[in-house]
Amino acid sequence: MDTKNKYFAHETAIIDAGCEIGEGVKIWHFSHIMTGCKLGDNCNIGQNVVVSPNVVLGKNVKIQNNVSLYTGVECEDDVFLGPSMVFTNVTNPRSAVNRRGQYSKTLVKKGASIGANATIVCGHDIGEYAFIGAGTVVTKEIPDYALVVGNPGKQIGWMSEFGHRLIFDKNNIAICPESNEKYQLSDGKVKKLN
Repeated sequence: MDTKNKYFAHETAIIDAGCEIGEGVKIWHFSHIMTGCKLGDNCNIGQNVVVSPNVVLGKNVKIQNNVSLYTGVECEDDVFLGPSMVFTNVTNPRSAVNRRGQYSKTLVKKGASIGANATIVCGHDIGEYAFIGAGTVVTKEIPDYALVVGNPGKQIGWMSEFGHRLIFDKNNIAICPESNEKYQLSDGKVKKLN
């Protein structure tokens, strides 16, 4: 634990100058945190993760092993990024053409989960509490609470904030089996009821 900064970094991790790292963050083996990025409190950065310049992570973001977050990516609070999932940041990359400064942005909203080996094509935001299945290729905007699988990714249902599939009754109401929270489906959108 770095007592001055109140975070833990494994001795093999590389942390460039000019980063903002919140309290309680854990950075594991062979990870690289680059200049200008911001990591909120209590993030967990797995092994062999790269956080590129100007990436922003909210609080309690969990990043599993072998993930690269490129410039243009922002994750809000409580996001989960599964092992070896991939972000892109250029829509038309060519080795011989420098596209720096043309990075597309991708926002992963609060509570969303992205499964192992999924690919998020840049410029497509992921809604709050959306659930992207393992191996999915996301090529369009994903709504809040959506369950998306396949290549290309297709929405096959809805998920609760606790990560359970929502089954809606004839009144378009669903109850999460773990939290007992109620959700309503209306006009193709899901919202949690108070």
